Amino acid sequence: MKIVNWLLLISFGALLIYASLGLPNRGDGDAVMHREKSPAGSWGASSYYIRNAYRDAETLNMVTVILADYRGYDTLGEETVILTAGLICYLVLRKRRTNRDDKKPLKAGADAQT
Repeated sequence: MKIVNWLLLISFGALLIYASLGLPNRGDGDAVMHREKSPAGSWGASSYYIRNAYRDAETLNMVTVILADYRGYDTLGEETVILTAGLICYLVLRKRRTNRDDKKPLKAGADAQT
């Protein structure tokens, strides 16, 4: 079983390395993500956000404009997921008292209180 695990781990690592070879170099100015126009000739979304962020929202912080105005519903959904996960973690990990009155475990059998 250990051999299978190691083979899967090595295979997955090799796949990740092979996939990373197709990524552009860091800081490459000619990478697709840094172009103002797509290969099809249309303007990229990032250039629209950079040029029109202040005009659309009248806020100096461009990150706030993108998260709150342009992607408001998406951000709200992400925050809802994080809040739900936090509540679930709290409910699962909280300590429960067995008996609220005297903090002793409940007894079963003939001597149990009614």
